[in-house]
Amino acid sequence: MEENLKEKLMMKKEKGWLSVNDEEREKIFRFSDGYINYLNIAKTEREAVAHVRKVAEEHGYRDVNTVEKLEPGDKVYYINREKSVYLAIIGTEKMENGLHIIGSHIDSPRLDLKPTPLYEDTEFAYFKTHYYGGVKKYQWTTIPLSIHGVIVKPNGEKITVNIGEDESDPIFTITDLLPHLAQDQMKKTLAQGIEAENLNLLVGSIPYNDKDCSEKVKLNLLNILNQKYGITESDFQSSELELVPAFKARTLGFDWGMVAGYGQDDSACAYTSFTAMMELENVKNTAVCILSDKEEIGSMGNTGMESHVFDYFISELLNKTGENRPNLLDKVFCYSKMLSSDVDAGVDPIYAGVHDKTNNSFVGNGIAMAKYTGARGKSGASDANAEYVAWMRNMLETNNIKYQVAEMGKVDVGGGGTIAYILANKGVDVIDCGVPVLSMHSPYEVSSKFDIYEAYRTYKAFWQV
Repeated sequence: MEENLKEKLMMKKEKGWLSVNDEEREKIFRFSDGYINYLNIAKTEREAVAHVRKVAEEHGYRDVNTVEKLEPGDKVYYINREKSVYLAIIGTEKMENGLHIIGSHIDSPRLDLKPTPLYEDTEFAYFKTHYYGGVKKYQWTTIPLSIHGVIVKPNGEKITVNIGEDESDPIFTITDLLPHLAQDQMKKTLAQGIEAENLNLLVGSIPYNDKDCSEKVKLNLLNILNQKYGITESDFQSSELELVPAFKARTLGFDWGMVAGYGQDDSACAYTSFTAMMELENVKNTAVCILSDKEEIGSMGNTGMESHVFDYFISELLNKTGENRPNLLDKVFCYSKMLSSDVDAGVDPIYAGVHDKTNNSFVGNGIAMAKYTGARGKSGASDANAEYVAWMRNMLETNNIKYQVAEMGKVDVGGGGTIAYILANKGVDVIDCGVPVLSMHSPYEVSSKFDIYEAYRTYKAFWQV
């Protein structure tokens, strides 16, 4: 009797992999192959947008600016300055009855070059950097780094840079002290051991063959760059050049069950949501996919979600479906539902002290829903209402999707935020819903292939409700 009561009343926490058969496991592995490939070709927001545009157009999506009238089933996208993108499939329901929105971000922590980066010291040439987002600075030393981005000349010519990824390319690195000379450094805290101004990228050592000139190594580098890209030192001032890890994303583990790679925050959710949308044809509520920039630094700027560009996109959809009237945009948002698809911090048993194991997500147990984010007393949180959480639970359970309801770490240990609050401020029902990862914000994050696949299934089911 007591066992039956326990079965009836207590939550079941079944390990995700135990719920799949051999055929389903192979399907998960095949899906993850596509994900790993995406991690390797879309390490920056510009690269992600270029990939999304190409694949979306192959699936019949059109630039919304080229469309005069929209009908149910039409597929459109809008590119915001090549660094964020919004996609939509027009539903059979009027948009004023609400959208189904999934929003991820495609920027990740990294190192950016300073406006005047190149200098020479002791016959070495370096690039000065400025870290972007929340990083542990010591993790970015003594690893292979590649340079991605664009250089734009005053005449408007744009040069795309991607060097360090191909096996025939050189790579770059940031040096560190040998242990024998690092006694003072190792007495410092991890946060102080590597100073931001010392995150300087080693880029060259051969001097220009002219005994009369100074800064010969710097000059040799500028000459190489001028021959390769046609640029001068001044052109760095109008560039966006990012340093990302040069190593490839790979399968992790003897059992092939995990993925290790850079940028899984938030590629794990961006890839799965975008891939799910590419498989949709007809939907009831208009389906919207957000792939945004600048989340790692507060979603500011005109490519971040704090801007009004997303509102412009939805207004264009209303105009071109013939639904628009004064204040309708506000109504659309108030009747909409959204998944803020961002990763969660999975429990790492090596650092168990920062986790509340009864309320944190576990890698390999399915999609993680966070009712609220924020820090300490829910500061800065978007807190989903109980009715919406119940709606989500019903949707997930109806589709037999494994999920966890969790928060990030112990209450006073830390916290975090996503784009959820921005859409919630517009009146949208929002809950954070993403993939648990280990080593978040590091150059090499870890996720479970099972969770990646459940995220894809979650997003697809959400749009098909």
